[in-house]
Amino acid sequence: MPDGLRFAFGTLSVLPVRVDRWDRPTAGRAMLTAPAVGAVLGLLAAGTGALVAWRAGGPLGAVAAIGALAALTRGLHLDGLADVADGLGSGKPAEDALRIMKQSDIGPFGVLTLLLVMLGQIAALAGQFDASLGRGALAVLTAALAGRCALAWGCRRGVPAARPGGLGAAVAGTVPGAGAAAVSAGCALLLAAAGAGYGRQAWVWPAALVVGLGCAQLLLRRCVRRFDGITGDVLGATAETAATGALVALALIGTV
Repeated sequence: MPDGLRFAFGTLSVLPVRVDRWDRPTAGRAMLTAPAVGAVLGLLAAGTGALVAWRAGGPLGAVAAIGALAALTRGLHLDGLADVADGLGSGKPAEDALRIMKQSDIGPFGVLTLLLVMLGQIAALAGQFDASLGRGALAVLTAALAGRCALAWGCRRGVPAARPGGLGAAVAGTVPGAGAAAVSAGCALLLAAAGAGYGRQAWVWPAALVVGLGCAQLLLRRCVRRFDGITGDVLGATAETAATGALVALALIGTV
């Protein structure tokens, strides 16, 4: 597992972790342990957002938290989301759409998707920080965990790679479905324990995690049908979709 964890942190974060092994078994362990990266980055971003919200209010706290998550990942998942939006929006055959996704520029579909997703995340999170600093911090952690659990589901066995090269080919089909379910259940239990101080409302954070993963699975299914498999961009897009779905769910049910 140490090699898998190093692969996960070295690939999915800016933290200075040296990656020594790049083989498929290590990649599979990395995707299975990706929620550990989400927990660390989520806690860092939650602390940043809570501190700013304490001094300057919920909206700025939300911006700080979302910005911290983007900085801690080099904007990796956001870049994938924009590329997938351009690929899906192009309406072209799979091969042409994949070529569009590999280009370094960003098209109108990518710009619009990034704008709406970021605004949605910030708006949903601002309401949580306005409710309380604790709720805001838990919301950030929930979003970070949902995004990394989505990576494990995207790499489960039976999901093919869309092309032979790149990160998608290295990790596609490396995670057992039971393993993805187990780490997701573990994250749900962690969130339930973290929200135990809210009594009967502790269920809302695990529920938001499930909603986020459901949204990611819908996008994953669409991408597999459209591109004949996954790429690194598709995984990044599913991570952002899961995080956004979880935050929107919390905005709807998080203050019940």
